[in-house]
Amino acid sequence: MDKPKGPLAGIRVIDVTTVVLGPFATQVLGDMGADVIKIETQEGDYTRYIGPSRTKGMSAYFATLNRNKRSLALDLKKPAAIAALLKLIDTADVFVHNMRLGAAKRLGLDYESLSRRNPRLVYAAASGFREGSSMQDFPAYDDLIQGMSGTASLNAGPDGAPRYFPTVVVDKLTGTNLASMIGMALFHRERTGQGQAVHVPMMETILSFTLVEHLWHGVLGEPEKGVGYPRMLTPHRRPYRTKDGYISVIAVSDKQWRTLFKAMDVPELADDPRFSTLEGRSDNVDALYGTLTEGMAKRTTAEWLALLRPHDIPCGSAATLLDLFDDPYLKETDFFQKVDHPVEGEVVMTAIPGRFSASPPGVSRLWPTLGEHNREVLREAGFTEAEIDDIVS
Repeated sequence: MDKPKGPLAGIRVIDVTTVVLGPFATQVLGDMGADVIKIETQEGDYTRYIGPSRTKGMSAYFATLNRNKRSLALDLKKPAAIAALLKLIDTADVFVHNMRLGAAKRLGLDYESLSRRNPRLVYAAASGFREGSSMQDFPAYDDLIQGMSGTASLNAGPDGAPRYFPTVVVDKLTGTNLASMIGMALFHRERTGQGQAVHVPMMETILSFTLVEHLWHGVLGEPEKGVGYPRMLTPHRRPYRTKDGYISVIAVSDKQWRTLFKAMDVPELADDPRFSTLEGRSDNVDALYGTLTEGMAKRTTAEWLALLRPHDIPCGSAATLLDLFDDPYLKETDFFQKVDHPVEGEVVMTAIPGRFSASPPGVSRLWPTLGEHNREVLREAGFTEAEIDDIVS
């Protein structure tokens, strides 16, 4: 594969994470050029076995979370394996895990132990709840935190019952934050020479995300007067049915709404006191968006796009997941990329979203087989062949 490049080239990451949250974060670091060594059990990360695959242990779910990594399979119940891991951590810039904090301490992988060995280490952990809280060692997964944080209630069905969002939003958001905070800690180390511990709780992360707009009267210390941004909660905020499909459309300014009302053959609504000002539209959002539910049904999706885009009205057809593979914009930007995997053959991966003008990120490795880099990584650490046999057997 190509030599790693990007803003984190030369940074070594020891990745003791599993499932989604941690691997999502460390894949970001790998995409940015870091040398990510993924420590797995001898059974492998759980996601290796979820979803379609050509080879056992190389599932589609694992593929989307684990490019730009090397796999080292260790049985951490063996003293030799723990010793090898600690030796690797001695050479690392970053250590990442999403174990329960108590479990990490029992393995001798807590910050106090590792920072004594490597004072420049950025030690990053994510778990369900705040470190030092009464719940710090409670088990946590995305569904649990969606429910406890009120996120599932925002996605309530017609019967009012909470529903989980159909994506692991908490895991991926927390992973994104974790990767970002690791980058900030590395910047601090470049200035001061000091490593430090970073901890990101899932609960507070999703709350800080959803409450940006939904804290509402809670900002004034009066949550009993109402929480939740009405525009987000109206049942009319959705893709609108057209004559032949669905369209996503949004207007914000007075000018945009006047254009929309005229296009829907109801120009008089622009002077309706309920809709003529931003404040009025906010107070009457159910009725306002109800006009779109009725109005968008008058034309086809293509007719609406041709009519509204020249007037700078944000709009687009509402796609299914399958539609994305034929989307002209995504073809233009080469978002879905066909590549040859050394084991899996021709596969598809998604592009790295961000761009850097001076230190562009890239994909130097596709997702590894379990333990693919055992000997390579351990030789680099100075172990003999006999010692490696003992460590990985």
